[in-house]
Amino acid sequence: MEKLVITGGVPLKGNVDISGAKNSVLAILAGTLLVNGECRIENIPDISDVSVILSMIECFGAKIGRPDKHTIVVDAKDITYAVPDYELVRRIRGSYYLIGALLSRFRKAEIAMPGGCNFGSRPIDQHIKGFTALGAAVDDSRGVIKATAENLTGVSVYLDKVSVGATINIMLAACKAEGVTVIENAAREPHIVDMANFLNAMGANIKGAGTNRVKIKGVTDMKGGTYQIIPDQIEAGTFMIAAAATGGDVLIRNVIPKHMESLTAKLIEAGAKVTELDDAIRVEGTGKLKATNVQTMPYPGFPTDLQPQMVALLTVAEGLSVMVEGVWDNRFQYTDELIRMGAKINAAGKMATIQSVPTLYGAPVKATDLRGGAAVVIAGLMAEGTTEVSNITLIDRGYEKFEEKLRALGAKIERVEE
Repeated sequence: MEKLVITGGVPLKGNVDISGAKNSVLAILAGTLLVNGECRIENIPDISDVSVILSMIECFGAKIGRPDKHTIVVDAKDITYAVPDYELVRRIRGSYYLIGALLSRFRKAEIAMPGGCNFGSRPIDQHIKGFTALGAAVDDSRGVIKATAENLTGVSVYLDKVSVGATINIMLAACKAEGVTVIENAAREPHIVDMANFLNAMGANIKGAGTNRVKIKGVTDMKGGTYQIIPDQIEAGTFMIAAAATGGDVLIRNVIPKHMESLTAKLIEAGAKVTELDDAIRVEGTGKLKATNVQTMPYPGFPTDLQPQMVALLTVAEGLSVMVEGVWDNRFQYTDELIRMGAKINAAGKMATIQSVPTLYGAPVKATDLRGGAAVVIAGLMAEGTTEVSNITLIDRGYEKFEEKLRALGAKIERVEE
């Protein structure tokens, strides 16, 4: 097992390049199973979740090539139906995208309940609602999801709750359905648009992605092509928060500033200086941070995946801050680790109050989930003394060379064997 050892108190300074979007790549790689040909996907992040989903795709007989570490070529022309390995499926949440892809390609799918980070109930009832509306019979008993359909037929589906995963999964299932499918109350996140653009580049017919009404006209064949994944909104936000939290001066490159607007607004409220450029954002610490209130919401609101990192910053923001989690239940498990470092946080249900402290202090802590792991790393960068972060395989799921990028900005951080 490995851990990160951080000596805090060093302002981050310099330039950092953002990798391709984790939340896009898992869905897009699942989407290659729809394509009767070769897909070349560029700007792939070099993260462990990508390796897991590629292993699942290989079990169907897909041919996978890697011209370089950020490019993957998938040829799914001659794939055959199979049931993905249980242990692989349990490792990542994005494995559920295989259900929509397999339904579309083979009219059947069988997959264990997906895994991923554990921060409360994360039901897939809206996915099942969409599959059922399209004509599939779905059985989700005994920890396995089985879906079969003689035919998939276009229909209007209203999502009872805005769901990124359900929106993407229904898009996948509908790509080769007969007729037109309309998803009402669809999620609008950047990776929804990215997924639709990828599928269209491969031959699908999808309109309205990025709005709350997505329209998919079924096609009979998808031939393949080349596609480049968008920059990772959450990685960019993590480095923006780290720059402000350490009082640094960092130019975050290869970003889409519009995707970061909700975070930019809150960092400015908290006292940081943020400058938007064409494809970069500069974040400068300007002195003492100030308390602010934040509520996470579906896009274009403040992202739930930046909530833990923002709470880490707010631990030293002068005054009383409030964080309301508007997406998931029980996403404050990581706060116990920040409290070990001297933070004053009272978390209950979907709300946490954060009373500022003069400083955090280094301590042995652990990553409780992917984004909670990023939060304790940021706290370690801010803290006096040495912080040791264990369970870092969770961080590796979503951040490419995290400590290397931080070290290039001046951070004193090393990966060592426990």
